[in-house]
Formats: sequence, structure tokens, C-alpha cells
Amino acid sequence: MIRSFEYSNVGETYKSAVLSNGLEIRVVEKPGFYTKFASFSVKYGGSDRNFLLEGTRHETPAGIAHFLEHKMFDMPDGSNVFSVMTANSADLNAFTSPGMTCYYFHCTEHFAENLRLLLSLVTTPYFTPETVDKERPIIAQEIRMSLDDPDETLYYNFMKLLYSRHPIRDDIGGTEESIGKIDAELLNLCHRTFYCPGNMVLSVEGDIRAEEVVALAEEVLFRWESRPVPLPDYGGDDGPFPVSPEIRVRGSVSAPQFIIGSKILPPEGDFSRQQLTAKLAVQILFGRSSSFYSRLYSDGLINRSFGTDVDYVSGTAMVSLSGESHDPDAVLKEIGWEIRKLAESGLDRTLFARIKKASIGGALRSFEDFDSVCLSLTEGQFYGFCPFDGPAILDSITIDECTSFLLEHFAPERLALSILHP
Repeated sequence: MIRSFEYSNVGETYKSAVLSNGLEIRVVEKPGFYTKFASFSVKYGGSDRNFLLEGTRHETPAGIAHFLEHKMFDMPDGSNVFSVMTANSADLNAFTSPGMTCYYFHCTEHFAENLRLLLSLVTTPYFTPETVDKERPIIAQEIRMSLDDPDETLYYNFMKLLYSRHPIRDDIGGTEESIGKIDAELLNLCHRTFYCPGNMVLSVEGDIRAEEVVALAEEVLFRWESRPVPLPDYGGDDGPFPVSPEIRVRGSVSAPQFIIGSKILPPEGDFSRQQLTAKLAVQILFGRSSSFYSRLYSDGLINRSFGTDVDYVSGTAMVSLSGESHDPDAVLKEIGWEIRKLAESGLDRTLFARIKKASIGGALRSFEDFDSVCLSLTEGQFYGFCPFDGPAILDSITIDECTSFLLEHFAPERLALSILHP
């Protein structure tokens, strides 16, 4: 049965169906639009190395989800899916994040044929010792390139400051040593375990009817049986405080780069209100419209690379400020001064109202992007929220909620500082 979910306040509707094997399908119908987008995603990413399945604990090497993504493009008949879909005016790609692996395409023509190929590709494992050995040096080269990437170095050092056990602290691609332990048997185990209907979502947006998408999926996947969904094991609670307050290393940068931030302890279930509160709060106090940004920019402590970020993934969450500065320690001191001032005077109510309106406008504009909508609907299914609720939630967030968030998460004992010096 296809159900329709209408959000009249934002002018959006999506349709949802669950196949008999448990696969969730979400479709946003956009009559008259030229481009179509489809994503087929699995709740399995770089952080899901260890897991429980029917009472048995499994440990797998770092980088295996990313390795599996690479190998899914091998077909048993030797066909080149990229060539076929390119001929069908489709742009096929994939990515692995800490919390999911996503295979997706855009196209303007031959949508049904392209979707059929995507569904077949992701549900047809084909791993041999020879093909796995052939792929290993390619991924090893990617790993070596990431070691030379300043942003990667800075980010993963920051993760290691925040988490002592959670795999979010380790590179999604793994290490050359860890991928050396990956073989065809392990890849088959992880595909069979995670690439199961109840752990995946198909999201589509474009000039296509939901009934057509569901019928095609039922036709292609009729032999794909339901299986138990694994339970990830992230190593236990790391608590609210950082493992260590700072880390300083040197790298190939022309000026010091930094990340300053803290862990957020996400609530059980729907975390969308907390996430939106966090994004709104940091924009008000540290965004480009803030007195903090104007003061530090005028003093030459930061430049236009400065930005804020809030990220929720695989049971973790963090808020951070990052950029380039000749004196990151001075930036940290200015943050402390700003938080003390906040405790005494509170947030600027005029600025709060203006940034909230801008945030609601940004959320509404994001609904024009097919990629963003489909991936948000997928994440919503995985983590229990709906992106179309975002504007209404934002509108209901109070200034006191934002103030409380900032005072808690930017307290000195909660902050960690990662610096990459020239």
C-alpha cells in the first residue's frame, strides 16, 4: 500500500511504501521537471565495523564498508554498468560516510531502465580473490592521498580528541594494514549482513509516479528475502567530555588551521529539534552576522574560511568552529569571552529573530534540490525524522533553548582544540 504524507505548510508531499521484504521506498513526485534522481542507500558506513547479529558479535577491519562500495560495481557477467548508464543519459556514483553507503544517479531519459540497473547492481554481490586483490592497491592509493590532505588530518585528530572508543575517530577508508585483512569472504559476510531490505531505503524524486517505482522495485527484487537487521556495536559511551583538550601537529599548510568544538549527547529517537537548535544557536553567536565574527575578522584573527558545523551520525554528534588563523589559541580565548558575555547578557533578540527567519528560508530552499531531499528522506528513515518538519521545528525554537545549548556545549571543560601548524 502506498501512503501519502502531505506538508502543506512547506508545499511538499512524499509517498511511501514498504515492500513485503521490508524495503522502504520514498518518492517525491515532481510533474513537469526534466531531471530525475534516485538513491539506493544502506545503513552501513565506516563506523559500523563491529556488530551483533542474532546474538553473535563480529569484528571487521577498518575500511570494509568503503571497500565493499568499490566492489559493488563488479557484475558477474563482466558488464560495465557505468558505460550502460552513461549511454542512458545517467550519471552514476556512490559514497560511503560514517553512517551509510549510498548509490545514486541523475538522469533525464531512460529512468526505468537506469533504476532497474541500480537495484540489480546493489543487490548482486560478486567478489573473487582476484578482483579483491586487484582493488586493494587502488584503495591503498586513496588512503595515502588522504594522509596528505590537511583537512582530513585536522578532522580525524579532532575526532580522536572527542572519542576514545567510537569508530568515528578512524578514517572511513581504513589503513593500508586494515584493508590488507579484507577478503572476498568478509565482503560477502558484510553484504549479506547489512545489504538487507530492512536496512535499506530507495528514494526517488522527479517526474515519475510512485506506483511505477514500487512496481519496478517489486519486479526486480522479488527474490530478495527479508533478513535480520544487525545491531552496531560502537564500543560504549564516551561521556560528554573530550578525551584530551588539544592536539597540535604539523602539515603542508601555509597558515595554522584549527577546529574547536565539543561533543553533543544526542537524545534517543528523534534528534531533529536538538540538531536544528544547535545549528541555529551557533549561527547566532558565531556566524557571519555575529559581533564575534565581525570583531575577530576586523582584528585579523580569522578570515573568510571561518565556519560553523553541526554533525549527527552513527550515535555521535558534535558542534565545531573551524578555519585559518595565525593564532588559534587567541580564537579559543575569544570564544570563552563570548560565552561569559552570553551568560551575563543573553543573546541579541533582534539577531535571533533575523537568523531564525534566514534559517527557515534556507531550509525551504533546500527542498528545491532533488539530491538533498532524497538523501534527507533516507536519513530520516534511518534515524527517525522527516526533513519537511524542519521549518516548523525551527519556527518553534526559543531563544532560551539556543542560550542553554551554547552555555552547555561551549563551556571550557567541554571544548577540544585541533591545530595543524605549518
